[in-house]
Amino acid sequence: MEIKEIARELQGTAANLALRMPISWVNILSGPPVTVDGRTLDSRTQWLLQLLARQGQPPIEKSTVAEARSNYDSFMLQMGGSAAPIGEMIDRTIEGPGGRMRVRLYRPAATVARLLPAILFFHGGGWVMGSLEGYDLICRYFCARTGCTLVAIDYRLAPEHKFPAAIDDAVAAFRWLAAEAVGLGIDPARIVIAGDSAGGNIAAAATRLLRDEPRPPCLQWLMFPATDLGFDTPSYKSCGEGFFVTRAAMEWFRGHYLNDSAEIEDPRASPLRAPDLAGVAPALVFTNGIDPLRDEGLAYADRLAAAGVKTIHREFDSLIHGFVGMRGVLQAAARAMDDMVAGLRHELAGLGR
Repeated sequence: MEIKEIARELQGTAANLALRMPISWVNILSGPPVTVDGRTLDSRTQWLLQLLARQGQPPIEKSTVAEARSNYDSFMLQMGGSAAPIGEMIDRTIEGPGGRMRVRLYRPAATVARLLPAILFFHGGGWVMGSLEGYDLICRYFCARTGCTLVAIDYRLAPEHKFPAAIDDAVAAFRWLAAEAVGLGIDPARIVIAGDSAGGNIAAAATRLLRDEPRPPCLQWLMFPATDLGFDTPSYKSCGEGFFVTRAAMEWFRGHYLNDSAEIEDPRASPLRAPDLAGVAPALVFTNGIDPLRDEGLAYADRLAAAGVKTIHREFDSLIHGFVGMRGVLQAAARAMDDMVAGLRHELAGLGR
């Protein structure tokens, strides 16, 4: 093991221990509450941000792509909590637009239904970072708690594969899953497209492109999605520095992902700029109160509702971007994930009636 990897593990262990302090200690150590746009930051999240700042790691935009990917996967695994029990996990490859594409299937334990609903999941990471390995704990949790088969897609990343490679992979992955569903023990009428952050962007874009399929997605489950790559909303001004994901980091991601700035207008890159959203799958949209991407997520939910799409939006007002990777150290993140799962289960149950 390299010295850098050992240091990361030690830092992760120290952060985990520090975050398990009694809340009264955390409140003293973290200082006065932080309030932004009338929303008060969760106190343990405030403490986590201070611990991360003290580690002195360079920001993403000052890192190489390889460093950013390694650090991101390590962070997700260190902060993600214990592995939720599932029935089985299967790795395989499918044919994608750019060649063979890895997919990972998670099936819940003790299932009695012959055909289960499925979540087609696209990980976050700014279109540059993230992997099946880094998101393993998150995928296990969603599989175990929703009772769905979860199918995680190892879509192509930038800068090696620029826009719209990830979107093309997402559309191809859905069509493959819809065609092979019954053989995989999946109900082809109950396939949810889901993702967080950049994965939410991919899920939203793909859902619109797939709306005219013989069997389109039944739901889109969007967690703090990037929906407009213009980065010009008020929340980018108020939350763009100091809250884990920064404006500078998002600009670094965008620079790696897009071929040129003109592609910001493309609705496959910025789903909020699509001229027509009518007829897309019903949506569950979750945003965070202290997050540069907050306003565009809310705007997308509003656009969907205005187009006649059944849309449920909820804001977790005390949380920051990327909390799904912090379930193991932030109780507020764990509660929010439970709430998101409950929302999905409720909507899927409605489809069965």
